[in-house]
Amino acid sequence: MSEANIVKNEVSLTDSAATFLKKSMIGHADVVGVRLGVKASGCSGLSYFLELAKEIKPADKVFHEHGIALIVDEKGLPYLTGTEIMWVQEGINEYLKFNNPRAKGSCGCGESFTVEE
Repeated sequence: MSEANIVKNEVSLTDSAATFLKKSMIGHADVVGVRLGVKASGCSGLSYFLELAKEIKPADKVFHEHGIALIVDEKGLPYLTGTEIMWVQEGINEYLKFNNPRAKGSCGCGESFTVEE
């Protein structure tokens, strides 16, 4: 990874989200970090995705949080700037929650979001 890829954190993780992601990476020696992005989906237009990343591409931006490399491609960054990822426990439900100041609306089921251009 080149130093040019490492940038000031524009995406952050809470301690609990980092703990969850670190556990997800156990046993995957070829993983270099967690890729965060957005894709066209749902009735509001965009949805988040997280996946274990095996490489860092030249156009990727890398944010280091709690010992985890968060990898975001250039196209997704405008939609994700300022986002905080949290691990939430509500009763018996546990999930990652995205607090995104750029999100201006979401669908009824909460699976997709829209941003103001």
